[in-house]
Amino acid sequence: MADDDERIATNIRKGVLEFCVLALLARREMYGLQLADELVERGLTASEGSLYPLLARMRDTGSVSTRWESAASGRPRRYYAVTDRGRDQLRTFAAVWQTIVPQVGALLKEES
Repeated sequence: MADDDERIATNIRKGVLEFCVLALLARREMYGLQLADELVERGLTASEGSLYPLLARMRDTGSVSTRWESAASGRPRRYYAVTDRGRDQLRTFAAVWQTIVPQVGALLKEES
């Protein structure tokens, strides 16, 4: 049963991860490890390994912009910020999510 739980949770996380990243970046720009730590803390991703390919795709599609900044430790960091396109996508996701959640909830109540 635990395997099923984790498989279902992983599939749901994969489906919403991009929008969770946009929601975090809508608050403030962040560098990759900050995003990964926040997402792991919230249980929305298991590792940073899946995050960086997603960030690259989001950059390529114009959902996020990036800039480099030198860090005190000497290693430059790439900071990510949500773009206007990303904000539009986040608003659309939020609207769709608000319609899906009650529908799924209703179906699950019918099933019990």
